[in-house]
Amino acid sequence: MVSAEREELDSWYQSFLPAVTTSSSNQQRLVHSYHNVVTGFAAKLTEKEAKAMEMKEGFVSAHPQKVFHVKTTHTPNFLGLQQNLGFWNHSNYGKGVIIGVLDTGITPSHPSFSDEGMPPPPAKWKGKCEFNGTLCNNKLIGARNFDSAGKPPVDDNGHGTHTASTAAGSRVQGASFYDQLNGTAVGIASSAHLAIYQVCSGFGSCEESNILAGMDTAVEDGADVLSLSLGAGSLPFYEDSIAIGAFGAIQKGIFVSCAAGNEGPFKESLSNEAPWILTVGASTVDRSIRATVLLGNKASYDGQSFFQPTNFSSTLLPLIYAGANGSDTAAFCDPGSLKDVDVKGKVVLCESGGFSESVDKGQEVKDAGGAAMIIMNDELSGNITTADFHVLPASDVTYADGLSIKAYINSTSSPMATVLFKGTVFGVPYAPQLADFSSRGPSLESPGILKPDIIGPGVDILAAWPYAVDNNRNTKSTFNMISGTSMATPHLSGIAALLKSSHPDWSPAAIKSAIMTTANLTNLGGTPITDDSFGPVDVFAIGSGHVNPTKADDPGLVYDIQPDDYIPYLCGLGYNNTEVGIIVQRPVTCSNSSSIPEAQLNYPSFSIKLGSSPQTYTRTVTNVGPFKSSYIAEIIAPQGVDVKVTPNAIPFGGGDPKAAYSVTFTRTANVNLPFSQGYLNWVSADHVVRNPIAVTFE
Repeated sequence: MVSAEREELDSWYQSFLPAVTTSSSNQQRLVHSYHNVVTGFAAKLTEKEAKAMEMKEGFVSAHPQKVFHVKTTHTPNFLGLQQNLGFWNHSNYGKGVIIGVLDTGITPSHPSFSDEGMPPPPAKWKGKCEFNGTLCNNKLIGARNFDSAGKPPVDDNGHGTHTASTAAGSRVQGASFYDQLNGTAVGIASSAHLAIYQVCSGFGSCEESNILAGMDTAVEDGADVLSLSLGAGSLPFYEDSIAIGAFGAIQKGIFVSCAAGNEGPFKESLSNEAPWILTVGASTVDRSIRATVLLGNKASYDGQSFFQPTNFSSTLLPLIYAGANGSDTAAFCDPGSLKDVDVKGKVVLCESGGFSESVDKGQEVKDAGGAAMIIMNDELSGNITTADFHVLPASDVTYADGLSIKAYINSTSSPMATVLFKGTVFGVPYAPQLADFSSRGPSLESPGILKPDIIGPGVDILAAWPYAVDNNRNTKSTFNMISGTSMATPHLSGIAALLKSSHPDWSPAAIKSAIMTTANLTNLGGTPITDDSFGPVDVFAIGSGHVNPTKADDPGLVYDIQPDDYIPYLCGLGYNNTEVGIIVQRPVTCSNSSSIPEAQLNYPSFSIKLGSSPQTYTRTVTNVGPFKSSYIAEIIAPQGVDVKVTPNAIPFGGGDPKAAYSVTFTRTANVNLPFSQGYLNWVSADHVVRNPIAVTFE
């Protein structure tokens, strides 16, 4: 937008504010002016003043501000990315792509943001740096603060530094965390440029006016990918600033990746549900800080601990359950609870929960003379174990393993155990697993769109941090390991940057489709992905599956969607003309002829509510693979549903890269299930294009 147009628009915004004696008074009321993703402004107004604006020509809507919240040495290898080989090499590590990260700011001096070997940003870059001196460079090309105007966007929280380095951090050799996880830390798109927009406070709260200002500026600056590890639960899209800003971004060809939320394992707990956003859930990785419990009956159970002593004997020691006397506080090893329990020189089994954290339980065991500790998860925590910084030899084991250890104690008069410390172990065969905290669908706002879209690494992710977390024992240890869909999101943002570099002509919807239709449904051991209790997961938990970057680079077919294609979908949601207009930022007239059911959107999945009448939906695929190819429909029908695809074969090679097909869903039986799921796969000699199906029954 040229300067004259901007000034004219800002003057128009000022006209909506209350009449005052000086222009400076209104200037102080005006918090943000938006020029790219939305036409509007944020201002400090009383309820009465906001109501008065409704009488002015050009007014559309106003609402009170909402507050959103913020929601690696090994993960590239875990995702199949290898240095100088394959997709990573083919995509030039994201060279020339600009990733805009909206978060809590950044630590610019961290080595993860070194620009060694980085070229200057593309000529289209128009952003600015609000740090003094040379803290910005060819890696960190821009940094703005929308949370505290006039201050540099320094990260006092750590969240923003962590997410930015995960997406596009430079290679840092010698990274470690408490002498474990040793290796080279590197972001997913290590040659991409970073633009930072601080929209959240150091406490992790993010005002929506700041988020929208950050998105608005990122679009104008020239970002290619926006990464937002924050959200606020389910909202109507016309009241969701992230959804509105993201729609403005995709209109300019900018990909938007957002966190699904950390409200799992509860159903219908998603944030960022709009279909033009990639909604990202979280999974585990195949890495463990191994501390194996060995029992006297030779049974062993793998747990975790960051305290890895080198001098702890492997000799079996007496084993005791802290709650054997019937005391709940003793079972939890709460402070002071073991003073009357004989634990001296013994391995003590404690339960999670109570009134103490894991490390505090260890301190209680140590103070009472215990030699080592085993902490068993509670049932709710399931089977994803945590590595903690214990004060004595210890191991955190799963709930199921804890029950087995309890059973062993009760089976013998002289139970024995020890803990064997094995350090960092890779290749855990049941990874990835779905993280228990990862938010689940169905989508509340649009149940006809299957969400989340994808899952990616989000548990125990090691990435850059503003300061050393190991009491400054290692000055290179400015890395931290944290978990959340916030950590999964920048992995997907980085992958989107790689795909943008590899396929610069692909639209945001095409990139999203490539990620979704090539996702994995199995773990490293070749069995179906499970949750943290080793139970089955459904499509409302993992969406299309776990991201596979290499396959996404060569998906065969994509489901493309142009921005205007969303208008009939939005009308079909029952939004009125004004509400749709708020999202798409232009006048819209919804009519029956321009509305479509949600499931008719050209999305790479199906989510339908099926009654006694058959339902038919169409899709259009675009061939991005070999010019001459042929695809056959393979149907894995949901239980109780007949699925018919017409045509069931699609040939390419005649010049038109697009082909349409229809799918008819017919209920065949009364199924006593909350929903049923299946897949429609388009199979060629070289590709499998997978489309998940979710059916709920009326």
